[in-house]
Amino acid sequence: MTEQIALITGASRGLGFALAAALAPRFHIVAVARTTGALEELDDIIQAKGGSATLAPMDITKADAMAQLCRSVWDRWGGLALWAHTAIHAAPLTPASHLDAKDWQKSVSTNLDAMGHLVPYVAPLLGETGQALFFEDDHAGEKFFGHYGTTKSAQIALARSWAAETVNTGPRVHILAPKPMHTATRGRFHPGEDKTRLARPADEAARLLASLDLG
Repeated sequence: MTEQIALITGASRGLGFALAAALAPRFHIVAVARTTGALEELDDIIQAKGGSATLAPMDITKADAMAQLCRSVWDRWGGLALWAHTAIHAAPLTPASHLDAKDWQKSVSTNLDAMGHLVPYVAPLLGETGQALFFEDDHAGEKFFGHYGTTKSAQIALARSWAAETVNTGPRVHILAPKPMHTATRGRFHPGEDKTRLARPADEAARLLASLDLG
């Protein structure tokens, strides 16, 4: 693999969008999200920077689709240098006694179940030298965060296990802690918040990437 390839799952908005834009043109970006229009907007930004992207309008919860994507990455480039996983489902806040079955299932499917096939599929592409990035947003145990807090904390628990297992073998697995950002996810949880006090996703992407050794 001569070209540096970065896979961004959840690239259509927020931190994922900002990370993809920040990594180009140093990396060729494989951008995964369900929203085609947002991916096309990202592609315009990447091309304006002199970079390139492969757009993959796909649902990460579909194991067969992710298997096909990862096989295509292997066949075309032979692996990945970086994987940043930002895809998330932010269900509405609600008391635990009023959890909505559809929102619960979508939260489990997107925030946790997808990890069960993404990590096994992506790990061989990263090999010993690649890096995987996950992003903490700890609301476990907070009132009204039953959907999101439970599934997001479980996602990070799995990422921490993978990180501990690969300390001596690679890939390097990072769990990063972004500052509160002006994103749609946070807006859903804090609709009346003063947005001027929040970090811009582009600024956080730059800060977090600067903390890493990307070779």
